[in-house]
Amino acid sequence: MSKQRLKSLRLSVGNAVAGIIQLEDGRYLLQHRDNVPHIWYPDCWGCFGGAAQEAEAPLDTLRRELFEELELVPEQVSYFSRFDFDLDPIGLKSYYRIYYTILITEVQVSRLVLHEGQKVEAFAGKVVFEQLALVPYDAFALFLHFSKDRIDGEGITDKNP
Repeated sequence: MSKQRLKSLRLSVGNAVAGIIQLEDGRYLLQHRDNVPHIWYPDCWGCFGGAAQEAEAPLDTLRRELFEELELVPEQVSYFSRFDFDLDPIGLKSYYRIYYTILITEVQVSRLVLHEGQKVEAFAGKVVFEQLALVPYDAFALFLHFSKDRIDGEGITDKNP
Protein backbone atom coordinates (compact mmCIF):
# COMPACT_ATOMS: atom_id res chain seq x y z
CA MET A 1 0.00 0.00 0.00
CA SER A 2 1.36 3.42 -0.94
CA LYS A 3 2.23 6.03 1.69
CA GLN A 4 -0.37 8.35 0.18
CA ARG A 5 -3.11 5.70 0.48
CA LEU A 6 -2.06 4.86 4.02
CA LYS A 7 -2.25 8.54 5.03
CA SER A 8 -5.78 8.75 3.63
CA LEU A 9 -7.04 5.96 5.91
CA ARG A 10 -8.45 7.56 9.04
CA LEU A 11 -8.31 5.98 12.50
CA SER A 12 -11.47 6.65 14.47
CA VAL A 13 -11.29 7.82 18.07
CA GLY A 14 -14.03 7.30 20.62
CA ASN A 15 -15.07 5.82 23.92
CA ALA A 16 -14.45 2.10 24.17
CA VAL A 17 -14.54 -0.87 26.51
CA ALA A 18 -12.58 -4.11 26.76
CA GLY A 19 -12.72 -7.36 28.65
CA ILE A 20 -9.80 -8.80 30.54
CA ILE A 21 -10.92 -12.38 30.02
CA GLN A 22 -9.27 -14.89 32.31
CA LEU A 23 -9.62 -18.64 32.46
CA GLU A 24 -9.87 -20.55 35.73
CA ASP A 25 -6.18 -21.49 35.49
CA GLY A 26 -5.18 -17.81 35.29
CA ARG A 27 -4.42 -17.61 31.57
CA TYR A 28 -5.61 -14.58 29.62
CA LEU A 29 -7.76 -14.98 26.52
CA LEU A 30 -6.53 -12.57 23.86
CA GLN A 31 -7.33 -11.59 20.29
CA HIS A 32 -4.70 -11.48 17.55
CA ARG A 33 -5.97 -8.38 15.78
CA ASP A 34 -6.50 -8.25 12.04
CA ASN A 35 -3.58 -7.00 9.96
CA VAL A 36 -5.37 -4.12 8.24
CA PRO A 37 -4.19 -0.49 8.21
CA HIS A 38 -7.47 1.17 9.22
CA ILE A 39 -7.52 -0.16 12.81
CA TRP A 40 -5.45 0.79 15.82
CA TYR A 41 -2.45 -1.51 16.33
CA PRO A 42 -3.02 -4.04 13.53
CA ASP A 43 -1.45 -7.49 13.86
CA CYS A 44 -0.98 -7.09 17.64
CA TRP A 45 -2.51 -9.05 20.49
CA GLY A 46 -5.07 -7.38 22.72
CA CYS A 47 -8.25 -7.62 24.72
CA PHE A 48 -11.63 -8.20 23.16
CA GLY A 49 -13.94 -5.19 23.09
CA GLY A 50 -14.61 -2.12 21.05
CA ALA A 51 -16.18 1.26 20.51
CA ALA A 52 -19.28 2.46 22.29
CA GLN A 53 -22.22 3.47 20.15
CA GLU A 54 -23.91 6.80 20.84
CA ALA A 55 -25.75 6.78 24.20
CA GLU A 56 -24.76 3.14 24.84
CA ALA A 57 -23.84 2.29 28.43
CA PRO A 58 -20.30 0.87 28.81
CA LEU A 59 -21.47 -2.50 30.12
CA ASP A 60 -23.93 -2.80 27.24
CA THR A 61 -21.08 -2.01 24.85
CA LEU A 62 -18.98 -4.78 26.38
CA ARG A 63 -21.76 -7.35 26.14
CA ARG A 64 -22.51 -6.39 22.52
CA GLU A 65 -18.85 -6.46 21.48
CA LEU A 66 -18.13 -9.82 23.13
CA PHE A 67 -21.14 -11.37 21.44
CA GLU A 68 -20.22 -9.87 18.04
CA GLU A 69 -16.58 -10.93 18.27
CA LEU A 70 -16.82 -14.30 20.05
CA GLU A 71 -20.48 -15.19 20.57
CA LEU A 72 -19.62 -14.90 24.27
CA VAL A 73 -22.35 -14.05 26.76
CA PRO A 74 -20.38 -13.53 29.98
CA GLU A 75 -22.03 -14.64 33.20
CA GLN A 76 -19.93 -12.58 35.59
CA VAL A 77 -18.50 -9.18 34.70
CA SER A 78 -16.69 -6.89 37.15
CA TYR A 79 -15.44 -3.36 36.67
CA PHE A 80 -11.63 -3.22 36.70
CA SER A 81 -10.30 0.16 35.57
CA ARG A 82 -10.84 3.19 33.38
CA PHE A 83 -8.19 4.96 31.32
CA ASP A 84 -8.87 8.51 30.16
CA PHE A 85 -7.06 9.79 27.10
CA ASP A 86 -6.75 13.58 26.81
CA LEU A 87 -6.32 14.32 23.12
CA ASP A 88 -6.99 18.07 23.37
CA PRO A 89 -3.34 18.91 22.57
CA ILE A 90 -3.76 17.36 19.11
CA GLY A 91 -7.15 18.94 18.47
CA LEU A 92 -9.33 15.96 19.38
CA LYS A 93 -11.77 15.30 22.20
CA SER A 94 -10.93 13.26 25.25
CA TYR A 95 -12.16 9.71 25.42
CA TYR A 96 -12.09 6.71 27.76
CA ARG A 97 -11.42 2.98 27.65
CA ILE A 98 -13.05 0.99 30.45
CA TYR A 99 -11.80 -2.48 31.36
CA TYR A 100 -13.90 -5.21 32.91
CA THR A 101 -12.78 -8.59 34.19
CA ILE A 102 -14.51 -11.74 33.05
CA LEU A 103 -13.84 -15.25 34.32
CA ILE A 104 -14.64 -18.09 31.94
CA THR A 105 -14.25 -21.86 31.88
CA GLU A 106 -12.58 -24.16 29.36
CA VAL A 107 -16.07 -25.29 28.34
CA GLN A 108 -17.00 -21.70 27.49
CA VAL A 109 -13.75 -21.30 25.53
CA SER A 110 -14.55 -24.41 23.49
CA ARG A 111 -17.86 -22.82 22.44
CA LEU A 112 -16.41 -19.51 21.26
CA VAL A 113 -16.76 -18.59 17.60
CA LEU A 114 -14.22 -16.01 16.42
CA HIS A 115 -15.77 -13.39 14.13
CA GLU A 116 -13.15 -10.65 14.41
CA GLY A 117 -9.39 -10.89 14.44
CA GLN A 118 -6.95 -13.50 13.16
CA LYS A 119 -6.97 -15.75 16.18
CA VAL A 120 -8.11 -16.23 19.78
CA GLU A 121 -5.72 -17.87 22.22
CA ALA A 122 -5.12 -18.17 25.97
CA PHE A 123 -1.71 -17.29 27.39
CA ALA A 124 -0.04 -17.38 30.79
CA GLY A 125 0.79 -13.91 32.10
CA LYS A 126 4.53 -14.44 31.70
CA VAL A 127 4.06 -15.28 28.00
CA VAL A 128 1.78 -12.27 27.49
CA PHE A 129 4.43 -9.83 28.67
CA GLU A 130 7.57 -11.54 27.38
CA GLN A 131 6.58 -12.90 23.98
CA LEU A 132 3.62 -11.03 22.48
CA ALA A 133 3.38 -7.75 20.61
CA LEU A 134 0.56 -6.14 22.58
CA VAL A 135 -1.75 -3.20 21.99
CA PRO A 136 -0.12 -0.63 24.35
CA TYR A 137 -3.17 0.39 26.39
CA ASP A 138 -4.28 -3.24 26.71
CA ALA A 139 -0.74 -4.17 27.78
CA PHE A 140 -0.95 -1.66 30.63
CA ALA A 141 -4.38 -2.90 31.75
CA LEU A 142 -3.25 -6.52 31.60
CA PHE A 143 -0.07 -5.67 33.52
CA LEU A 144 -2.10 -3.94 36.25
CA HIS A 145 -4.40 -6.94 36.48
CA PHE A 146 -1.55 -9.45 36.50
CA SER A 147 0.44 -7.42 39.06
CA LYS A 148 -2.39 -6.13 41.25
CA ASP A 149 -1.19 -8.02 44.32
CA ARG A 150 2.29 -6.45 44.08
CA ILE A 151 1.29 -2.82 43.53
CA ASP A 152 1.37 -0.44 46.49
CA GLY A 153 0.31 3.15 46.70
CA GLU A 154 -2.46 5.54 47.45
CA GLY A 155 -4.75 7.21 45.02
CA ILE A 156 -8.30 7.72 43.98
CA THR A 157 -10.45 4.87 45.21
CA ASP A 158 -13.73 5.75 43.44
CA LYS A 159 -14.71 2.55 41.61
CA ASN A 160 -17.45 4.10 39.46
CA PRO A 161 -16.69 4.54 35.77
